[in-house]
Amino acid sequence: MASTETTDTTADTPPVKDSLGGLEAGLDALETSAAGRPPLKQTLLNKVLPPIVAVAVVLVVWQALISLKIVDDPTKLPSPADVGNEFKDAWLSGTLLDYIWTSISRGLLGFLFALAIGTPLGLLVARVKFVRAAIGPILSGLQSLPSVAWVPPAVIWLGLNNSMMYAVILLGAVPSIANGLVSGIDQVPPLFLRAGRTMGATGLRGAWHIVMPAALPGYLAGLKQGWAFSWRSLMAAEIIASSPDLGIGLGALLENGRNASSMSMVFEAIILILFVGIAIDLLIFSPLERWVLRSRGLLVRN
Repeated sequence: MASTETTDTTADTPPVKDSLGGLEAGLDALETSAAGRPPLKQTLLNKVLPPIVAVAVVLVVWQALISLKIVDDPTKLPSPADVGNEFKDAWLSGTLLDYIWTSISRGLLGFLFALAIGTPLGLLVARVKFVRAAIGPILSGLQSLPSVAWVPPAVIWLGLNNSMMYAVILLGAVPSIANGLVSGIDQVPPLFLRAGRTMGATGLRGAWHIVMPAALPGYLAGLKQGWAFSWRSLMAAEIIASSPDLGIGLGALLENGRNASSMSMVFEAIILILFVGIAIDLLIFSPLERWVLRSRGLLVRN
């Protein structure tokens, strides 16, 4: 009778558990090193230096156009020194911060109103087929309509007051916020929705715990676009419907510079409008966007 020999190979094969443990430790080490805070020097070189260089280049080119007499008419292009004097005079007179606060307070408050209206409207359009078929195309059409078109009817309906300003902001921002949320919900994987229903997350609970977190990237893009529309709508309203009772915001400052044929004042207003738009994006929306991307593993610190 032939005997059967069994070869024991377990001693030569490394345990699977130990291999997986080593792999997990290596991945943890990679995540730890990637999530470390970058050194200050690297942050200055990557984040602070590029915009400073860009501003310096713009100022050099601007001054070169004046110094080389390429543009020698100050009524068309003032020098950087003339614009700087406008900023200095406004600061010394105490009106510079008033210009900024008048506009930014209106813009942010109007944006919050638009957020409170656009978010439930977007959920309703995305989740109810009849509502989507009825007003979905209208929202897209309103989003493409220039904000300045709403200023004349808003003045007729509400008069020259802050309510008119907020109405123009709402009409410009709500469609963008709602459409951004609709786009984000459309990209939610159906598996998430089925899993949520299986666990009892339906109705408002499902919208809060499943739909909104999954649609957050698209929703945030809609919020950024909504703020851009809010800011542009407000500037259009302040330029067209300026009144002493409304105070002097950045749009009114721009219009005052045009009426006075002061290009230095016009440039002052343009720079302030641009500065506020960039500051809001850097201080509010960029950190939110990085947090959302990092929480989904789409962005690492570098």
